[in-house]
Amino acid sequence: MAHPDEELAWRAYEAFGKGDMQTMDELMADDVRWYVSGDSAISGAYEGKQAVFGFFQQLGEGSGGTFSLDVHDIVANDNHTVALVKTQGERGGRQIDDNAVHVMHIEDGKVASFWSFAWDQQAQKAFWG
Repeated sequence: MAHPDEELAWRAYEAFGKGDMQTMDELMADDVRWYVSGDSAISGAYEGKQAVFGFFQQLGEGSGGTFSLDVHDIVANDNHTVALVKTQGERGGRQIDDNAVHVMHIEDGKVASFWSFAWDQQAQKAFWG
């Protein structure tokens, strides 16, 4: 039987993939902290749902709606939830096809904090600017 936080993470990735922001809203804490590693145009810290949804909009607009995540696996325990993902998209004739690790802390059934670590930071910077 899967850990409840693993199930929550699968629901969140499925909702993100479908553009179901209502479900994403339900699965995030109001004061969620979202961190993206590196020094690309999308890197940085996003504090609160409004900032995170703005980040999601930036991903969609910046990739002409082509940005997607392919989740390879999710593992969870009472302290951490970790997802292994592939990020893909197209932008201005450039493509991104990179692996990433996402680490989440889930508190009271909601994502409280999220960290994204991309494998190829140079590719991320070239793609996002």
